[in-house]
Amino acid sequence: MRNPRIYTDQPLIKDQIVELTDSAANHVGKVLRMKPEESLILFNGKGSSWQGTIQMVSKKTVTVALDAEVALITESPLKIHLGQSLSRGERMDYAIQKATEMGVTEITPLFSERCEVKLNAERQEKRIRHWQQVAISACEQCGLNRVPVIHPPENVADWMEKQTSDLKFVLHHRTDKKLEGFNQPATVSLLIGPEGGLTGEEITQAESSGFHALALGPRVLRTETAPVTAVSLMQYLWGDI
Repeated sequence: MRNPRIYTDQPLIKDQIVELTDSAANHVGKVLRMKPEESLILFNGKGSSWQGTIQMVSKKTVTVALDAEVALITESPLKIHLGQSLSRGERMDYAIQKATEMGVTEITPLFSERCEVKLNAERQEKRIRHWQQVAISACEQCGLNRVPVIHPPENVADWMEKQTSDLKFVLHHRTDKKLEGFNQPATVSLLIGPEGGLTGEEITQAESSGFHALALGPRVLRTETAPVTAVSLMQYLWGDI
């Protein structure tokens, strides 16, 4: 029997009747075609999830009775902040989706010298909402109860200067340094360049800001592939894989 996970941005308390509206209600009622008395799981991105039973389904609204909290921890003990240079088309969506599935806790889109994506204030606001929904959908699929924070885009130099993680890495192919010889961290900052790569000046600035140079083998990875590969290895070494 299916038991889909649905995100809803509201407090969740035992024995509460929750009213789903807008996209959540549409997904449950029209896409999944669920009926009263069927079960689902609700979560609000704050760290817990609840088993619920559908009470009513209408054209615009679905109500769910919360039965019991689901005692399942899916968050990694390793907190990773991904600085992902902006890329064109669906590449940015892919990077955010897969990084979320791998347990990243924060993502900041970055403007770098070779970044070809330009966003005015209006487009930037729309993209942030879109990326947050990409992360929410990934959480619904993979079982995460805490949705990663999608920060507003900022300049790569400004982002580097703000990072205070236990370990900081800048990924590029001009080094042969591997992911080894480090003590286990609780927090990591990971910098990924754009499709054309970070410039030599940006790499130098990152290293001056305490970032360790890192290569993931002899092949040059795409900007959307690199974070998935790097985060997977970090979760294997220091997280929950």
